[in-house]
Amino acid sequence: MLKSIASRLATELAVRENQVAATIELIDGGATVPFIARYRKEVTGGLDDTQLRTLAERLVYLRELDDRRDSILASIREQDKLTPELTAALYAADNKTALEDLYLPYKPKRRTKAQIAREAGLQPLADSLLADPSQSPETLALTYLNVEAGVGDAKAALDGARAILIEQFAEDGELLGRLREKLWNEAELAASVVAGKEQEGAKFADYFDHREPLRSTPSHRALALLRGRNEGVLSIALKYQPDETPITERSSYELLIGQRFGVQDKGRAADKWLLDGVRLCWRAKIFLSLELELMGRLKDAADGEAIKVFADNLHDLLLAAPAGQRATLGLDPGLRTGVKVAVVDGTGKVLDTTAIYPHEPRREWDKSIAILGALCTRHHVDLIAIGNGTASRETDKLAQDLIKAYPQLGMTKIVVSEAGASVYSASELAAKEFPDMDVSLRGAVSIARRLQDPLAELVKIDPKSIGVGQYQHDVNQSQLARALDAVVEDCVNAVGVDVNTASVPLLTRISGLNSTLAANIVAYRDQNGAFKNRKQLLKVPRLGEKTFEQAAGFLRISGGDNPLDASSVHPEAYPVVEKIVARLGREVKSLLGDSVALKSVKAADYTDERFGLPTVMDILKELDKPGRDPRPEFKTATFQDGVEDIKHLQPGMVLEGVVTNVANFGAFVDIGVHQDGLVHISALSSKFIDDPRKVVKAGDVVKVKVLEVDVARKRIALTMRLSDEVGTVSRGARPEAGRAGDQRGRQSPSRAQQPAGESAMAAAFAKLKQR
Repeated sequence: MLKSIASRLATELAVRENQVAATIELIDGGATVPFIARYRKEVTGGLDDTQLRTLAERLVYLRELDDRRDSILASIREQDKLTPELTAALYAADNKTALEDLYLPYKPKRRTKAQIAREAGLQPLADSLLADPSQSPETLALTYLNVEAGVGDAKAALDGARAILIEQFAEDGELLGRLREKLWNEAELAASVVAGKEQEGAKFADYFDHREPLRSTPSHRALALLRGRNEGVLSIALKYQPDETPITERSSYELLIGQRFGVQDKGRAADKWLLDGVRLCWRAKIFLSLELELMGRLKDAADGEAIKVFADNLHDLLLAAPAGQRATLGLDPGLRTGVKVAVVDGTGKVLDTTAIYPHEPRREWDKSIAILGALCTRHHVDLIAIGNGTASRETDKLAQDLIKAYPQLGMTKIVVSEAGASVYSASELAAKEFPDMDVSLRGAVSIARRLQDPLAELVKIDPKSIGVGQYQHDVNQSQLARALDAVVEDCVNAVGVDVNTASVPLLTRISGLNSTLAANIVAYRDQNGAFKNRKQLLKVPRLGEKTFEQAAGFLRISGGDNPLDASSVHPEAYPVVEKIVARLGREVKSLLGDSVALKSVKAADYTDERFGLPTVMDILKELDKPGRDPRPEFKTATFQDGVEDIKHLQPGMVLEGVVTNVANFGAFVDIGVHQDGLVHISALSSKFIDDPRKVVKAGDVVKVKVLEVDVARKRIALTMRLSDEVGTVSRGARPEAGRAGDQRGRQSPSRAQQPAGESAMAAAFAKLKQR
């Protein structure tokens, strides 16, 4: 009998079945992953958000698998071909591929050559020759002629019998499974250039004559190869034996098919005919089908890895340190079109906007400083956020001169990523938020706000436009969207939001809410003023008890009626806090942050059937540091003065920079020269690492040494091992063609064909992606 889904998931996740069963019940009841992870630890036995995400995804897959199994069983039962053995095999199939292999012989299909041959009465001929190869095929075939059915001679009869055997061989589920895994483990992925595409597809030159084991092809290389094929530059195929193998030599795959059905070369009359059938079955049917399937499998695996990289980078970017509620000047750099300027207060409210023209061709440097100085003085600006696009370093120098001209303001300048700012500026959301503001100025507002609170601002942008992924346009888009949406949801709920200041997009990501409810919350807030307590949320149209349960713990109210409303303590657990303060003889407000008093509280004294030890311990932690932000402390990188262009770089320089993107092969670092450098994975640490994210993540401030600079190709090789000697660039990688992410205004390093004897620089840019 088939094990329950809970049992199967428990085995996969290496957890107890009752944990899984309880989680499934919560999910089916409408609970979200963030809510379950944070407020139902007792129920799930402490499963974390990663485990819960995996469980939820696999739950969908296994339910679809069971539905398909039921459908297949019903189909075969209707054909009156369901045997106990087949039923057991179908129940034992643990994936969709194995299930479809078993169903293949019974699957309704268009009339095939084999079916036509069976209708002509040729099944006995095929069975007879397979059972007794000592018979002469030609002689035996003459006894099965059927002119009315189109079988007028021995050749026609034997062709029909062979079609029957080929279909029989190709629909053997167990055999297909063995051949599939053998091919996956042993085949090589071969690429060659399409004739005449050499110049047009120069970026794929390293794959013009390329072979490597299929199963070990890394994600980024697989996607590069597939992109080359999609662009018509590369031809890709699977090779299961050396090219020089004589065409007459039987492959190990043909031998496997022969062994399965007892076909051997013993010199008998029908052996050659049967062996030719095996060869035709493998080369013209099974291999072609498996090649297509395994290429899909490779793509799926590559997609999964690339999506994971994107999701990890997005997670790090969203949870980057916020500068906080400080008046900020946002500068969206530009040359001919000018620098767009926006001033926002500590809450992100727009106070002023304008445009200045300090650069070519107008060169209004002093005038620009005077305009900015007046704005900063009027609005008490504390921070200057500079977009990292075109003219970023020139604008950074302008900000530096501004700070020198107005030292009394004590301003700090920071260069921030403006990836996706242009997408937001032209969006419907931005139009609703700033209906009377010019599109070009909206980007400056976004740049200022994303310094104050990256999470709150970046949720307004499609995650795919933020530019921290590998081959994001090549992977499965629906799968990518689901993964990124899950990351955004987890990050927003991990931090929580102030219900009195949060935007609709930010509220939409809160557990239990959607865009309609988020809009209703903002509308209620606008009409009735700030929320005084969490209970008021129940007055919001369409926000019922179930939604309140899911969302309340993640919605914070500062300065309200109940100090607990500003914490992550869920309203359902307020009675626990009331018991604690009653026993201590204190008020809630006075207890908040009192570490000494809270350390004296024994969590076990306050547990009951509803609230277990994990929840009570979480409550005590929250009371100790109410409203704590899981994001790191705000730090900034200081770009070296005088180093503003790639031409200013010299090998051996030690610089400070910001990690902008992390890929499987290393990390990209912005060192303030309009061109990210690459720290190859081998140069990230003195110890061996298999995942760059174990050392760095997007947003980290790091120190790097310049190893090599190629101005012509705009390539910068960096190392975080400051003891590395200049010129010692890793040789462990291969150039790729592709995209590391869309970073507006910045130039991603590109790869050209590598000539013989080229320096180690090419190796450092092993897997850099083209825009």
